[in-house]
Amino acid sequence: MTKRKASMPIFIGFAIVIGIFIGSTFNYKNQSVLFSSNTNEAKIKRLINYIQYDYVDKVNTDSLLDDAITNMLVKLDPHSVYIPKEELKRVTESMEGKFVGIGVSFLMHEDSVVVTGVIKGGPSEKAGIQEGDRIIIAGKDTLFGKSIIAKANLDEKEIGTILGSRKISDAVMKSLKGEPETTVNIFVYRRSVDEILQIPIARGEVSIKSVSSYYMINKTLGYINIDRFARTTYDEFKIGLDELISKGMTSLVLDLRGNPGGFMDIANSIIDEFLEDGKLIVFTKNKNGDVDRSFATSYGDFENGKVYVLIDQNSASASEIVAGALQDNDKGVIVGRRSFGKGLVQQEMDLGDGSAVRLTTSRYYTPTGRSIQKPYSKNDTKKYNNDYIERIHNGELIYKDSIKMDDHLKYTTPKGKVVYGGGGIVPDVFVSIDTINKFSNRLFGGLNDFVFKYVDNHRTEMSTWKLNDFINEFDKDDKIFNQYLDQLNLKSPISPKTSENLNSYLKAIIARNLFEETGYFMITHKKDPMILKVLELEENAN
Repeated sequence: MTKRKASMPIFIGFAIVIGIFIGSTFNYKNQSVLFSSNTNEAKIKRLINYIQYDYVDKVNTDSLLDDAITNMLVKLDPHSVYIPKEELKRVTESMEGKFVGIGVSFLMHEDSVVVTGVIKGGPSEKAGIQEGDRIIIAGKDTLFGKSIIAKANLDEKEIGTILGSRKISDAVMKSLKGEPETTVNIFVYRRSVDEILQIPIARGEVSIKSVSSYYMINKTLGYINIDRFARTTYDEFKIGLDELISKGMTSLVLDLRGNPGGFMDIANSIIDEFLEDGKLIVFTKNKNGDVDRSFATSYGDFENGKVYVLIDQNSASASEIVAGALQDNDKGVIVGRRSFGKGLVQQEMDLGDGSAVRLTTSRYYTPTGRSIQKPYSKNDTKKYNNDYIERIHNGELIYKDSIKMDDHLKYTTPKGKVVYGGGGIVPDVFVSIDTINKFSNRLFGGLNDFVFKYVDNHRTEMSTWKLNDFINEFDKDDKIFNQYLDQLNLKSPISPKTSENLNSYLKAIIARNLFEETGYFMITHKKDPMILKVLELEENAN
């Protein structure tokens, strides 16, 4: 006993030394988490305890804390955000470009889940699921009628308006997703044979495309659309780029309209395909003044090609890095309207309970040194969020001269082109937004529902169409288009131009159902002002 007591101080001293050693190997941030006695943290914990144990009513403190974190981040900047745990998985899947499931797209029609697309090479295609199948049971879950309404927490009165319901989609996805290599038994009703079929499907990894389409507009002009910069985007882009080059492409339309951004390193890899070795792509700077520069390498496969980058008011972040890098290096032509204006870089940080924050950790700058971040107030994001409305009011979506930039934020490219910071990328060639007549909501509003019903009722004959034949020959007598007009029961005639646009859009949506995004774009691009402007620039250059 005496011997044990005598050795105790030695053990304690040894433990302290080990503790100091371990602590010294952690960075300051980790030490603060382990040993912090921060009074602010104590204050928050104490307040939550008071509310949880002493407040007069029962309160969901988790929800309360979520709201508090959200409001805290709003005070920092418009792009630092909190992602609750129930949202994080969906967001992560989108940005990683893959998820585990059965590999179908679907919509809710009346009270049935209808398969509208089967991902090529995915689990459902291998198992024999077909477009048009009605999924009625998945595992133990009934997915039609009142059961699916209850599962999605919908009121029965909502059943007529849930064609694209997020609640329905979430409910169905929960039944279809699962762990890799697990099997779910699917019961489908197949209209073509009027039978209910049981189909076991082994769940697997399913890709979420971010390069939605690529094709040759003409013999030398190629087109690639990128809708976000996910982890898989560069690989998808490279497949499309290589195929178009093999078909004789010498000029490329890179469509970044509506692209909200994503991973900066993926954007940099895509830019590297266009810029020569050693060219500056972008640089970032944090609050300590540390600068991180990214340069092009010698591996680009389209350094000698011409590039047209299409942007609009919804092109943001990584999209603006691409446009800014090419513009500042005098590579290609930026076509469209002034981009969003997001020059802040976020890092995702785990909060330990399945939720996360995306915290702004640095600013990025284009090669000439400009920040394209538009102004914001840390205490008022309302004006920032209403920027689109301001652009409508000041006329800049229609007139280039209405774009007001600060002359103090003027920069010059190596070849002498003037560019601006302080609020998005101003295009080299401006193209105004389409103005739509007052009948647009009435005319265009029911198209998706009409097209779904038409395709669903004619799947066998529609499956025989080839893409180019469809574009040139489908509904040449306007029979289907007139069916749609009859359904609208219009009291006054529409203008020839509106009729032409409506007919083209109807055809494009049908093409999307049959040939995915490429079919849709090949039709809409025939009347797309930005594509027409690129064709004009190409013709003038030659």
